[in-house]
Amino acid sequence: MNYSNASFVKRYEGNPILTGKDFPDEYHILHCFNSGIIKYKDKYLMLNRLEDCSLKAFFWIAESDDGYDFTPRPAPIAMPEDNPLFQKYASINYYDPRITQIGDTYYIMHACHSEYDCRLSLLSTVDFEQFKWHGFVSDPGNRNGILFPEKVNGLYARFDRPMTSWDGGNIWMSFSPDLVHWGQSECVLKNSAVRWAWSKVGGGCTPIKTEHGWLNLFHGVRTQCKSHYVYQWGVCLHDLEDPTKVIAVSEKPIITPMANYELHGQTPSVCFITGAIVEPDGEVKAYYGGADTVMCAGTIQLQTLIDLCHNRL
Repeated sequence: MNYSNASFVKRYEGNPILTGKDFPDEYHILHCFNSGIIKYKDKYLMLNRLEDCSLKAFFWIAESDDGYDFTPRPAPIAMPEDNPLFQKYASINYYDPRITQIGDTYYIMHACHSEYDCRLSLLSTVDFEQFKWHGFVSDPGNRNGILFPEKVNGLYARFDRPMTSWDGGNIWMSFSPDLVHWGQSECVLKNSAVRWAWSKVGGGCTPIKTEHGWLNLFHGVRTQCKSHYVYQWGVCLHDLEDPTKVIAVSEKPIITPMANYELHGQTPSVCFITGAIVEPDGEVKAYYGGADTVMCAGTIQLQTLIDLCHNRL
């Protein structure tokens, strides 16, 4: 099989699909990137991470009928900015929303940054109109939180990435009885297990349940010339019954920055996976941030992802 630009993902020819200029002028939005995605009532809803010219953060929903042509709503969603705790621990930024449906509720795990540290925060909604804030749901020094779409052995489960000084950036799993209090943490994928991502690895999008295992699309980072980060995607399979066990990992990245909108922007050389929608015919629409500046889309077959995990391609 011939894959252009050394990537297994077919880039959407209309990339980027959303940029800062697609949002109302009065908000002075510069960047739209690393946004969560879900399918809701036959529409694709993207919860966008935005930054204005002062780097103030917004979460803003855009809608699409086909998964490519998105129209932003008139205004960003309301965040709990009048809450003293949110004011204190999200004073610098909030970012990287990841959407997971559990039952009839849609949960949005995201990171918050302040002068104290980075930590995870949780929103929920049943209609994408009203949002409830559940508070902070991790210790300081944690990010890339992504919920599983169902409980594991009676507990809620998530991928996360503690930012400890000694582990180099690895993917962990944590468990919770109530979505607020988390523990029983285990390291499930070390960056040293991914030959092209020796700097760090982290969760990308909601795990996809397949008959072969939980499919985990993650980001992996290498450091080029001592200080230049290159962000690519990886894929691995976790055991269905015990997802702390990784049963297969692709030796190859499935996309690497090659297009202009991936190489040039606020942060160069970035393809940052943030969401995936599995269509009925087995095609996966995958969404990613380009160069920390724009949102992009691509497609890949679910079976191809499985084969990559087992290094058949």
